[in-house]
Amino acid sequence: MQLRFALTFFLLVVAAATARAQDQWIAARQQMVRDIESLTVETASATGRKALDAKVMAAMAKVPRHLFVPTGQQPYGYENRPLPIGYGQTISQPYIVALMTDLMRVKPGDVTLEIGTGSGYQAAILSELVKEVYTIEIIEPLGKRAEQQLVQLGYRNVAVKIADGYYGWPERGPFDAIIVTAAASYIPPPLVKQLKPGGRMVIPVGASFLTQYLMLVEKQPDGSVVSRQLLPVSFVPLTGRH
Repeated sequence: MQLRFALTFFLLVVAAATARAQDQWIAARQQMVRDIESLTVETASATGRKALDAKVMAAMAKVPRHLFVPTGQQPYGYENRPLPIGYGQTISQPYIVALMTDLMRVKPGDVTLEIGTGSGYQAAILSELVKEVYTIEIIEPLGKRAEQQLVQLGYRNVAVKIADGYYGWPERGPFDAIIVTAAASYIPPPLVKQLKPGGRMVIPVGASFLTQYLMLVEKQPDGSVVSRQLLPVSFVPLTGRH
């Protein structure tokens, strides 16, 4: 009887501790969302967005960012800044993730492509908003780890490929929207080709250690392309044979 009581008490203590931890993460995500909203207002003159789409913000409030960073970084998981994830790569600043996702203007039936899986966090955000997410990572250990984490967290509509993202994923295209989470020195022509007419691509463009700009690329119904420079950013470089 004493053993049963002790076991029950132990389980109650564990459950209470788990609940407190979950409450802390929820509060941290809510604060992160408020930080994103404030930065959105501050940068509205550059982006043209005074407020981000409510569905995007709901995804930001739901996806557990702390589970996409190394254990030692989890206490900082909801701070509005990039965090290291190994192999010289980072998980992007939450505001930038939200802004880039918003600029894609995705719809529930869309098929999207991400270049630079990294931690898998951006793919998870998109997973909440679209029909299918195809994501490419050139660093195999990162891609495998992200794929495993996405599966464990129940994101079933995400496919991960280990490859050079510069060339895209033509057999799965064309795509309604494309997001590139590493800085290219120019907009990759293979990605433009894989974008549907009426589609959008969001990509940082610029050289390493020099000014980079977030670019919005829109393919018109007639196949012509219009690009617009938005605001200065800082991303790790897009790597590969190109």
